[in-house]
Amino acid sequence: QVQLVESGGGLVQPGGSMRLSCLASGSYYTLSVMAWYRQGPQNERELVASITKGGKTKTVDSVKGRFTISRNDAQNTVYLQMNNLAPEDTAVYYCNAVEWRGYEHNYWGQGTQVTVSA
Repeated sequence: QVQLVESGGGLVQPGGSMRLSCLASGSYYTLSVMAWYRQGPQNERELVASITKGGKTKTVDSVKGRFTISRNDAQNTVYLQMNNLAPEDTAVYYCNAVEWRGYEHNYWGQGTQVTVSA
């Protein structure tokens, strides 16, 4: 069993930076992929970035060059570094982890609000 706890959200001005953290407790070593999703007002939840156990990363086109996902396995933590933030990045950001059990089992954090506004 794995629990995910996000931190680092808040209010930031356009053009600013913010780093989100996701601490995974429990069987961290069983997680094959960790990712960040977001859900803005009146929007569906969308994948922002993902990172595999081997360190391969993917980012959605709308944040490419601005957001970077990374992981520190010694601290069971995944990060999302967000630079040059824009109002359209305003959303609740969710940490996600995938465990392979013969099928993909997903874990979700409770979400952290990121608001980009002047």
